[in-house]
Amino acid sequence: MYSNDSDLDAKVKKATERISENMHIVANEPSLAFYRLQEHVRKALPPMVERRVEVTKLHNELQGRCYDVEYAVSAVKGMDGASKSLISIQEMLKNAIFLKQQLKYEEARKNKKDSSSVYKRLSAHITLDLPDLPDLSGVMRETTNRVENMMAHARNSSSYTTASELQRSHTTLH
Repeated sequence: MYSNDSDLDAKVKKATERISENMHIVANEPSLAFYRLQEHVRKALPPMVERRVEVTKLHNELQGRCYDVEYAVSAVKGMDGASKSLISIQEMLKNAIFLKQQLKYEEARKNKKDSSSVYKRLSAHITLDLPDLPDLSGVMRETTNRVENMMAHARNSSSYTTASELQRSHTTLH
């Protein structure tokens, strides 16, 4: 029986160890679970916080870009309203170019006619036999200059009249 007792003692000891071990596991299971949770949170939380901060930053940037796009769309719509003004400016530019060409043409015609002064051409043909007086030749030059200036002034004032007449005729035609 002695062997039975030792077998029984071994079985009891083994069963007691298992019960003790199970009691230890059951008693420590919540602590172990919390430890594992804490370990998981400690590893996973910082990357999640970084991602959240990054998502918030991207959201703010996206919102700013949406405002920029809305502003650009309203500016483009505003340009559509300016089309009448732009067409008017284009027409004015066409008129200005036409008038400038007309003025250039008139000026070229005038310069062709005025290439030599009428008075100079006339005085070149007239020969006077005047005595050689220094005062008389100075007076002649001065008189010549005055007459040429008066003729040039008369031509300029008539060219301005011609330009304004051209402008009036152009505006009435269009």
